Amino acid sequence: MERVSIPELELFDVDAKIDTGADSCALHCDDIVVDKKGFVHFKLLDKVHPAYNGKKFIFPLHTMKKIKSSNGKTQKRPAIRTDVVLMEKKYKATITLTDRSDMKYPMLIGRKFLSKRYLVDVSLEYNCAKAQKKERV
Repeated sequence: MERVSIPELELFDVDAKIDTGADSCALHCDDIVVDKKGFVHFKLLDKVHPAYNGKKFIFPLHTMKKIKSSNGKTQKRPAIRTDVVLMEKKYKATITLTDRSDMKYPMLIGRKFLSKRYLVDVSLEYNCAKAQKKERV
């Protein structure tokens, strides 16, 4: 697990699961609607999440991605392109929007985002925060 920020969505230090089994990134949203003009409307997170503020966002639809979930079901999800900050570095990322209310973490970081950028050590978590803490001491 790590903390990520998505500045354009006003999300900072959100817990994210690093999932090498997932192809792409996913973010928990409510009230997801794709309009006929090519925009996706959504609210981030939900009322139980501390960062929830009920604010509605409108973003250009990047694509509709066909996603096969861990239970084997396939669904089409809207995806946006935006900057994601991980370990103090900013990257452009494609993020699918979906209801992750049943999941422990509101964001999932998939292998396409990680590829050629990070090596995953599954024995570590919140490695970025620990590294920052050491630098401050």
